[in-house]
Amino acid sequence: MNMTLRTHMHAMAGWNRWCYERLFAVADRLSDDDYRRDAGLFFKSVHGSINHMLLADLLWRARLAGTPPLFTDLAAEVEPDRALLKARMLDSALAWQTYVEQTDDATLFGEFDYRNLAGVAYRLPRSVAVHTMFTHGAHHRGQVSTALTQMGQDAPVFDYPLFYFDYQKSLEL
Repeated sequence: MNMTLRTHMHAMAGWNRWCYERLFAVADRLSDDDYRRDAGLFFKSVHGSINHMLLADLLWRARLAGTPPLFTDLAAEVEPDRALLKARMLDSALAWQTYVEQTDDATLFGEFDYRNLAGVAYRLPRSVAVHTMFTHGAHHRGQVSTALTQMGQDAPVFDYPLFYFDYQKSLEL
């Protein structure tokens, strides 16, 4: 398969969702107390970290759409309900896949202007912002994975090549 930047972005969007599915397969085994307890993560708990990942997704999608940010604090609670947070996070990952699939090349690889939460103006290619969400998720999923293993759970496997082998086969069908 010839890997273009677009096909890479499409594969990364699929990997992002695949990783969340694997994360929840393990995190769902936690008691609510363990799920919400301070595990020493940047956003304290497994819940706080997943909540932050959703918040960042929503923030960047708003920026890409040119709408005002929905949050002013990166630790703001987006969704207190555990089951709804899971559903919203998986929906958000799917939304990145849809965005990559439905956005034309001129838009996806073109630049856009946005402001960070402090009001500082920036310009980026949209593809960089989208790719940032995949690496941002990987960063925080790694933190959550560490907390899960410290709580006696198996570490979710997020290796991109494992995803990619199945992804590539799905494209050949």
